[in-house]
Amino acid sequence: MDIFIQQLINGLVVGSIYALIALGYTMVYGILQLINFAHGEIVMMGAMITISAISVLSATGVGLPGPVLVIGGLLIAIPITMLIGFVIERVAYRPLRKAPRLAPLITAIGISIVLQQIAVLIWKNNPRSFPDLLPHDPHNFFGAVITDLQIVIVVLAILIMAGLLLMVEKTKLGRAMRAVSMNQAVAGLMGVNINYVISMTFVIGSGLGAIAGVMVGANYGLAYPTMGFMIGLKAFTAAVLGGIGNLGGAVAGGILLGIIESVGAGYLGPLTGGVLGSHYQDIFAFMVLILVLVFRPSGLLGERVAERA
Repeated sequence: MDIFIQQLINGLVVGSIYALIALGYTMVYGILQLINFAHGEIVMMGAMITISAISVLSATGVGLPGPVLVIGGLLIAIPITMLIGFVIERVAYRPLRKAPRLAPLITAIGISIVLQQIAVLIWKNNPRSFPDLLPHDPHNFFGAVITDLQIVIVVLAILIMAGLLLMVEKTKLGRAMRAVSMNQAVAGLMGVNINYVISMTFVIGSGLGAIAGVMVGANYGLAYPTMGFMIGLKAFTAAVLGGIGNLGGAVAGGILLGIIESVGAGYLGPLTGGVLGSHYQDIFAFMVLILVLVFRPSGLLGERVAERA
């Protein structure tokens, strides 16, 4: 039982990160009906920029505490990734809104490659260790172990996701987002600035991606320029699992996918003599993706389909 609880804790931590990234995918899809495959690289940029910012802040010699350095690095990374998201939407996606669906898909893949190569030019193609600045004190939980860092990741992710859901439901911008997702033409006739809403969707999603990138770096202890590809695919799988276009579905899909990965790698590894151990845990995400696409393409919670006016 303690092994099972440990795998659930690990899955909850990783799943919270997946869910945070999946929200970026599902927000864009809910409004534009396209997949921003460059979102994984935004996550990578957030992690790499934060590491560089922490290095600069540490070099000042002020002697700031570790958590303050991480927060300072994140405060630098978030505006930069938001700007990147804004530029991507303005330059790459806005001119293709009325183009065939294949055009923005190819563009998204191209933008992903461009961002990855820019990161390679800046930081080289070597893993960068994430500074060990956050507490890792272990706590016993029914025979399992959970650290302060894992608690911070889960709690922060829950607060951010709850805040986003509240923003979408209660604020003027959130109402505008829901209106545009239902029908862009009618929303425009009712006075909604469609271009502004779409740009803000990319900006908010990119900011969430930066925070998720720092969580990934802190949880695994390193970051590298090509990390966005795999983490992005897994988060996309989480969005599809929960129901692409549904914010609640993205959260549920991310957490469920993280638990499936951790439990699968933890139990199938010993049963198969290590053949399907932790080194092969990525296959569980894509097995889930295949099963969902075959048996329930709309996802567990289904896509939120709007009534057309």
